[in-house]
Amino acid sequence: MFKNRCFAPFHAWGEVLLRLARKNGAFDKFLIIFEENCRIAMAERITSMKPDLGACNETLEGCCRELGSVADAERILEIMSAMDVRQDSRTFGALAYLYASKGLNNRIIELEKLISGVGISDRTVIYSNLVRGYLKSGDFESTMEIILRALKEQQGENGGGLAGVLDEESYCEVVKSFVEKGRMKDLADLIIESQKLESSSSSSTDNYGDTVGYRIVSACVNLGLMDKAHSILDEMNACGGPVGLGERRTAEAAQLVAEISGAGLRLDAGSYDALIDAAMSGQDFQSALSLFRDMREAQLSDLKVSYLTIMTGLMENQRPELMAAFLDSVVDDPRVEIATHDWNSIIHAFCKIGRLEDARRTYRRMIFLQFEPSEQTYLSLVNGYVSAEKRQPGHDSLDGFLYALVKGGFFDAAMQVVEMAQDLKIFVDKWRHKQAFMENHKKLRVTKLRKRNFRKMEALVAFKNWAGLN
Repeated sequence: MFKNRCFAPFHAWGEVLLRLARKNGAFDKFLIIFEENCRIAMAERITSMKPDLGACNETLEGCCRELGSVADAERILEIMSAMDVRQDSRTFGALAYLYASKGLNNRIIELEKLISGVGISDRTVIYSNLVRGYLKSGDFESTMEIILRALKEQQGENGGGLAGVLDEESYCEVVKSFVEKGRMKDLADLIIESQKLESSSSSSTDNYGDTVGYRIVSACVNLGLMDKAHSILDEMNACGGPVGLGERRTAEAAQLVAEISGAGLRLDAGSYDALIDAAMSGQDFQSALSLFRDMREAQLSDLKVSYLTIMTGLMENQRPELMAAFLDSVVDDPRVEIATHDWNSIIHAFCKIGRLEDARRTYRRMIFLQFEPSEQTYLSLVNGYVSAEKRQPGHDSLDGFLYALVKGGFFDAAMQVVEMAQDLKIFVDKWRHKQAFMENHKKLRVTKLRKRNFRKMEALVAFKNWAGLN
């Protein structure tokens, strides 16, 4: 074709021939044609003969994976530059694989400088290919080092989504390669070291399941290696890693969910409830939240039992930050019944551990979403301020709480605030709160309350006496 000066556009034949050559083990012969085509395209200045970025990348990948030739790969890179074909992350990913598989660490350092110079920010493809290259050469130590280094760099950039530096396929390759060589202890060590980084991440509580340990266990499930998953967890226990019974149960649960889904069947609400209860019992909160997410995506209508299981478990284990994130994730789901007492539980839990700013933030979020505060809401906030070390509520905050309680008709809590103000010698303007009562409860009568709730009647009488309304 070229000898007869028949210069057909590359897209008319090149991409089809490239795929056939790679499929049939004839890539070395295609490479000769490709290079000759590019030489003519540049010499004759025939734009239509120039391959695009996709074709160049696929040719480069053939050099890196099929041929494993550094010389051929770098020659293709030079051709791309000569034709003004701009390299991207896929280009550098192919080279990263090749250099890692050959153990050319100096070339990898040069490549990383080049990547930084061209401004490629998403390094997922680069890291994944480095990992695959090291696995190809059997260099497990370098594989672990690059994963941990990637985590550190990702943490420095945004503090979250750490496990996302590798794609799912890469985790499966890591697990498969390590397991085949019986290196379960190395996988356990990798998880333990990554946990140290993940625990210091500012958004670690928001990215459920986005951890190296979770991804490795999930890869075991996907590969049907559940017995190996248990071996890894046993190794973590032996090394002193934080693995509880819940993670074992969750691994079994994940296997069950995967097998049932793979068979085209669906778990019912009761099955999900049992799995989530097992995860929460073992304090494996991330897996419970992940299962609840699966439950929602399965379009099941009855979420109440599992919702209450998660909220109760997090409350008992004093994890209000997870409660707040969980509640925020389901607040728009009509299948989940959220009430004021759910918000109160979070506010109370934050106040109990002295995180008053988080409690106030939750309160503001509650108001924004139009949930009506109750007597307990204000009592938790007031008690939180009082019990905090070296801190007491000032006049404005306490007076504001009292005004809100009177306006809402929570007279029992209002009198507790009055007593608190008296103990702390904080002046309270009775006239302001008397006006609030007259504007909102002018028609409220003690005789009506006596028939319904004696305690509320007593609180109302006490407030009216204090405010001078009798």
